[in-house]
Amino acid sequence: MKYIDYVQLNPFQKFWYNFKNAMIALPSNIGKVFKAIGRFFKKIFVGIGKGFAGYFTRFVKGDWATKLSYIIMGFGNIVRGQIGKGIIFLATEIAFILFMVTGLGQVGLGWSGIYNLGFFNNGKIGFHEKAYWAVDEVTGRRVHMPADNSMKLLLYGVMTLVIIALFIVIYVAATKSAYKIQQMKAAGEKPQSFKEDISALLDEKFHVTLLAFPTLTISIFTILPLIFMILIAFTNYDQSHNFFQWVGFETFGQIFATTGASALKGKTFIELTKWTLVWAVFATVLNYILGMVVALMINKKGIKLKALWRTLFVVTVAVPQFVSLLLMSQMLDFNNGAINLVLQHLGIIKEPINFLGDLSHPWIARITVIVVNIWVGIPYTILITSGILMNIPADLYESATIDGAGPVRSFVSITLPYMLFVTTPYLITTFIGNINNFNVIYLLCGSAQQSNELYRAGYTDLLVTWLFNLTTVSGDYNLAAAIGIMVFIVCATVSLLTFNLTKSAKNEEEFS
Repeated sequence: MKYIDYVQLNPFQKFWYNFKNAMIALPSNIGKVFKAIGRFFKKIFVGIGKGFAGYFTRFVKGDWATKLSYIIMGFGNIVRGQIGKGIIFLATEIAFILFMVTGLGQVGLGWSGIYNLGFFNNGKIGFHEKAYWAVDEVTGRRVHMPADNSMKLLLYGVMTLVIIALFIVIYVAATKSAYKIQQMKAAGEKPQSFKEDISALLDEKFHVTLLAFPTLTISIFTILPLIFMILIAFTNYDQSHNFFQWVGFETFGQIFATTGASALKGKTFIELTKWTLVWAVFATVLNYILGMVVALMINKKGIKLKALWRTLFVVTVAVPQFVSLLLMSQMLDFNNGAINLVLQHLGIIKEPINFLGDLSHPWIARITVIVVNIWVGIPYTILITSGILMNIPADLYESATIDGAGPVRSFVSITLPYMLFVTTPYLITTFIGNINNFNVIYLLCGSAQQSNELYRAGYTDLLVTWLFNLTTVSGDYNLAAAIGIMVFIVCATVSLLTFNLTKSAKNEEEFS
């Protein structure tokens, strides 16, 4: 279709035209995403291959001191004058060896470590679920041994693997440093002293110094727990299996099961996934559109006390969200809620409405939480869109008015496209945030929607609140971990596809 034909379409025709093109292009865009993922992993494997090639090349071209550095870390640095750096490399190697021989490394990767998560007896994997008696190899006496702790063994194993990976990085850096100082000596250059290295870390390499601590804390408090959580999904760790073992993809099979003992879990996962996506769409789109409309009304010429209206919305944002949600939960109470009492007093209803706990009509609670979320979320959208709306060129609206466009036409043709172009990243993050919007659902409904037709969940539960119930109430840790992985996959896929389909990504430097 030519552009002149496109601009003559009405808004609904434009929507269906764009929707049809998006659906046609969807397979190719999904293919592009997988190709990008493939290129990413290809770069990783190519980088690993180059790393191995460089490792062996340095060994072949290195002299005796460099070759010896492959066994004794830091040796090449020490004999060539970089004593401080060499001692640090050597101390790291000694500490790693001691860790693997006497520390958590022996427990984490030893006979009772991450391999079997319990003891290994006569070629068969088993678990000491209770304390037991064993013979001390040193004294020959019977001693009382504590029960195995699979959780601790898995954690020690993950920590050990992370430490091994970190050591490998330092080890490769040590071989590079030894070969580099060899080349510098051969070229007649003077290697940097330890004091000069420290000065460089406080000057031209200061970014390395600044990022060192955040990187360490992220590794300890984010990456390590993530790895641990992912591994939990491949075990049978739940309330009845404190001593658990590896079960592969069995847990993922449970959340997609349609028959058998796990059918209820599969039904719950499908039901809550559909509701989570419906909730995320309505919570994002309605808040965005209605917030923009209110902002337009405040910014419209002729409206008095604009600063007052903006201040009132800022004040509502200043109130903690959990306070507002708990207040709304009390107002919507079935027995003594203010809303039911007012409606009955006015004669609008005869019997109180169970806004949040009617299991026979779960759609009432679902509509209620969407409406409450609109009330809570609109002020944020107003604040975000107000500044952008004021920056839309006024001559665009004047030209549209001269051409006979009304307010609705101007909104659809000028305001909305401009706002979508600028705020697409915000919309994507808001959509993902609503998929994981724990506060609204949990603080409003709590356990009011718990149903026997679902597994440990209610009709208003999102996947994230179901995950919370599985971990804190029923102890289904492996199921919760598997759900967390699936939520991440959905969020990552939606983010990549939607962002790459928008003009914000394709033409980020211009708006048309």
